[in-house]
Amino acid sequence: MTLLAAGSSSDVLVELGTVLFALAVVGRVAGRIGLPTVPLFVLVGIGVGDGGFGVLDAGSDFVRVGADLGVVLLLLLLGLEYDADDVRAGLRSNWRAGALDLVANVGPGAAAGLLLGWGPLGAFLLGGITYVSSSGIIAKVLGDLERYANRETPVVLSILVFEDLAMALFLPVAAAWLVGAPAPEAIASVAIAVTVVVVALFVSFRYGIHVSRLVETRNDEMLVFTVLGLTMLVAGAAEELQVSAAVGAFLFGVGLSGRVAETGRELLVPVRDVFAGLFFVSFGARIEPEGLLDVAIPATALAAVTAATKMVVGWRAARRAGIGVRGQRRAAVSLIPRGEFSIVIAGLAVAGGVDDEIGPVTALYVLVLAVVGSLAMRYVDRLPVRAPTAAGPRVAR
Repeated sequence: MTLLAAGSSSDVLVELGTVLFALAVVGRVAGRIGLPTVPLFVLVGIGVGDGGFGVLDAGSDFVRVGADLGVVLLLLLLGLEYDADDVRAGLRSNWRAGALDLVANVGPGAAAGLLLGWGPLGAFLLGGITYVSSSGIIAKVLGDLERYANRETPVVLSILVFEDLAMALFLPVAAAWLVGAPAPEAIASVAIAVTVVVVALFVSFRYGIHVSRLVETRNDEMLVFTVLGLTMLVAGAAEELQVSAAVGAFLFGVGLSGRVAETGRELLVPVRDVFAGLFFVSFGARIEPEGLLDVAIPATALAAVTAATKMVVGWRAARRAGIGVRGQRRAAVSLIPRGEFSIVIAGLAVAGGVDDEIGPVTALYVLVLAVVGSLAMRYVDRLPVRAPTAAGPRVAR
């Protein structure tokens, strides 16, 4: 009953029932009018958070834990869609896009941090906030739109993996800088993170088939328990070692193959959807509407610039992979949403006393790009495509 410690069990059940019912209502509305559910779920979170109606109180601890599980499950299911060879080939062929992504999206954030007077540390943190796309939001929308099998999706995935691995280096450096840790301690933290990532990649790529054999069972109930239990253990260990829990869950999913991966996808989708909904609610609940207007100009300007730079990265990567115009457009807009990592970095900055404005700037920035990005992913295929000329190059769609 520890998760219910914030209030009586009846209060927790009423609050969670209210939240889940609200998600069901807006989800049905979204389905009727053809909108993705993500932005509406975020708006539900804003409505039930402290800046809205304040519905969540007794159940807030449960929602926070559920949100963490939601990110882990989103990335686990995304990892189950691909095998180790796909990911390895994607990273090898798209490392240039990953490098361009790093330069094109850290730069605007860092420059804005300096212009806003936040100093080198604030600029470094804002560069991280503008750099990393939301794997959670992107994975959810790709699943809703049934685009996992599209040719451009592995390109998007490889860039997301590149970003998440870069975060394994960024977060230890940020934490050490914020607390003023000596250089040897900061170097040690980064070295541990790099070692963990390398070992995890090696195990997933080389020994994934053996892990699948150990996990496999004909009993679906036991399979769910086994996959979920090992995923949580891997994600928790990754988080403890200053590597993203989402990265750990994704790599574990990549390492599973065969019947384990196929059955796991079928059985875990409903579980993922419930906890993913709590993730987006928790995400929205952290955004306080008060004070957002004061930072509207810098936040929206930064959102516009970095939405454009992300689109350039996705478009170039898909074009380089020989994907057609529609696929290039889908890849371009798929990288726009920002989310969980940006909020985490902003939380570190606020706790470290970097600047009072970094919290609201990040909140509005992420909200704008989460909504705009998910809507763009939904409607990008409605844009007309010019027919190729007879003499023009033929590119695979």
